[in-house]
Order: sequence, then C-alpha cells, then structure tokens
Amino acid sequence: MATALASESLLGRLARIARQRGLDTTPGPINDGPSPDEPGHPAYHHRQRVNAALAKLNRAVPPRYTNATADMPQVARWASEVAMNPTTADSLMLWGPTGTGKTHLAYGALRLIAESGPGRFGVVAATFPDLYAALRPGASDPVERERTMRRVMQTPLLLLDDLGTTKDSAWTEETTYRIINHRYNRCLPMIITSNESPIALPNLVGDRIASRLIEMTTRVEVSGADRRKVAR
Repeated sequence: MATALASESLLGRLARIARQRGLDTTPGPINDGPSPDEPGHPAYHHRQRVNAALAKLNRAVPPRYTNATADMPQVARWASEVAMNPTTADSLMLWGPTGTGKTHLAYGALRLIAESGPGRFGVVAATFPDLYAALRPGASDPVERERTMRRVMQTPLLLLDDLGTTKDSAWTEETTYRIINHRYNRCLPMIITSNESPIALPNLVGDRIASRLIEMTTRVEVSGADRRKVAR
C-alpha cells in the first residue's frame, strides 16, 4: 500500500510539473493493432491472396506466356470487372488473325485478375484440340474423363484457346455445349480465343452454343501484324 501511495504521489508530481511547463498530458490513442506485415491487417491478407492466386496461375501458364500482359485497354478493363465481381462480369472472346497476340492477351488478363488478390481463384487453361483429346472416349477411364470435365466446367476461370481449329462433330458439339451451358447458367467467366469472326460462330459450334456465347461474352477484335513473323 505504501509503495502504491508513493507511486501515486510521484505520478502526481510529474503531472503537475508537466502542466506547469505547458505540456499536454492527455492520454492519446494507442495503436496496438497489427502492422501490415502481421496477420489481421488487411494488407497482409491481401498479399497472401495475391501470392496464392499467382502460384495457381503460374502452374497453369505455359513458359512462353509467363510474362504475358494485357496491353489492350478493352482486355485490361474486362480483367478489372472480373476482379471486382466475377458473377456479374461477362466472359471474353478474343478473335482475329493468326499471330496477333490473342493468347498473350488472354494470359495477361488472367495475371491481372490474380494480382488483384481475389477471394477465390482457380484456373484451367487449354486449347480446344487438347481439351477434346483429354475428354475423348478411350483417352482415359470414364471416371477420370468426367473428373476432367467437371474441373473444366466448375473452375472459377477458364481459358480455351483456338476455337474452330478442330473438325466439328456431334461429339465435339455436345462436349462444348456441356461446358458453355454450365458456365453460362452459373455466371462463371471464361476467355475464348478464335481466328474466326463471331459471325461464324453458328457454323463453328452450332446455334445453341453460338447463342449463349454471343450473350455471355464481350467480343474484342485483335488485329495487326503476325507477332511471330515480326519477332524473327
């Protein structure tokens, strides 16, 4: 008790001296929250989401497109819309001649989305020929094929490259319809690239698929010289 009184007396004297000298002794707010480098701070968790999304993306990106960028305003704007709200954003169709950079832009758009630190991120990327090869009867056992199909249909983001480079058949049309219709109904964004104009979609994929693609996509024409030839 004597020690407590002595401490109070000492504190009182210090407060009186401070007031006499015009010093403000009013207690101020104490910032005892986490720093940006600690769990609990928004910046920390945002950085964790970015790192996790980029790790998933890098596993899906071919080495040639590791440093791909979305250097076209319409494509960057689409990526921003997906990052803000993927359930209300359109899908994206990039079309134009061979070598104009459609695939480069597609992977660049996916990177922009990953760098936004989305709450949920997952991606599957494939060409249409490779996808059909993996799903074709006889490619693997039926359970594995159906597992691949479900992953393609349900992944948060899907990139399918080179629409129109495979011969159409009843099987390819039905397979494509299952994927497009599932993502259309559940508002899951995707990117499709094609050398063909959107006008050609009914001939490429049939009326059912074409109708859904026209409604669900923002269509961006990618023109210019063949980048592959220019780079030589």
